[in-house]
Amino acid sequence: MVSVRDMIFVIGGRLCRKEMVHVSDELADLVDKDVCMLSSVFSYNVRTEQWSKLACLRFPRSDFACTVCDGKIYVAGGQSSLDCARGISSAEVYDPVLDEWTPLPHMNTLRYKCVGVTCLGKIHVVGGFAERLNSGPASPFRPERSSAEVFDPQTGRWELMAKMWQLDVPPNQIVAVNGRLFSSGDCLKPWKGHIEAYDAVLNLWNEVDHSCLRTLSDAINHSNERYWQHVQELYLTMAPIRTHLYFLGGYRMVGEPPRMISMVCAFDTLASANSNAWRSFGPMDEESEKELCSHSCVVQLS
Repeated sequence: MVSVRDMIFVIGGRLCRKEMVHVSDELADLVDKDVCMLSSVFSYNVRTEQWSKLACLRFPRSDFACTVCDGKIYVAGGQSSLDCARGISSAEVYDPVLDEWTPLPHMNTLRYKCVGVTCLGKIHVVGGFAERLNSGPASPFRPERSSAEVFDPQTGRWELMAKMWQLDVPPNQIVAVNGRLFSSGDCLKPWKGHIEAYDAVLNLWNEVDHSCLRTLSDAINHSNERYWQHVQELYLTMAPIRTHLYFLGGYRMVGEPPRMISMVCAFDTLASANSNAWRSFGPMDEESEKELCSHSCVVQLS
């Protein structure tokens, strides 16, 4: 999901359905069962509140990188078949004016569960599970492990950036603010206790000053600490607005009937030691429980 001007685009993905699975004679549980990979593309106009069906992807894909650069949508990598556990190397770009997808050169690696972000006019496809097309036996020193690929729209070329992510676990989200890349965790632990910024010179991720929080609920001025000891995180997503990083989280309250708490926190990437870098806008209680994917995008209405 990405946005261009006043439009939100929902692209590809994996179609699943809920099925009841009997765990035992007394217990049953709902699980997701994969149906197919999707190539469909939809847009939502936030002004008119209307959905539209657009030109499909050239290849169905899920768990792929997606980002916007100069008003066009770039997608790369992912998986295109339920029958194959490997990623793909293909990439394509969408022009919203023409409603048309155009193929791009293939990446140097097969890659899925990667994230996409645009920084300084270049497309970054970071992390995920990557391997070369004709890779041999697994080796701990493969350059594609924990790597990224950077695409320059001006030259039309991909560059493999070894060890740019540093972890074998795929990132959760990476966003760009003022020419810097920021991350808060990986797909197993979306919040690792602090925010990290990428140092392109040293090829390292460093902890951002004043960003440490045990949990994001610590950013909320609440008096009942026990209130937050009985919650389960459902989702966490991050979105950049100007110099701030906004974190949107959802938490399930233990007990019956099901209840959910939504909260929003903001971190100022330019905060000094003498200012409060964090502020909060929650929490908000909801009677029912929502199931959301952990992703967000920003739409600017002028």
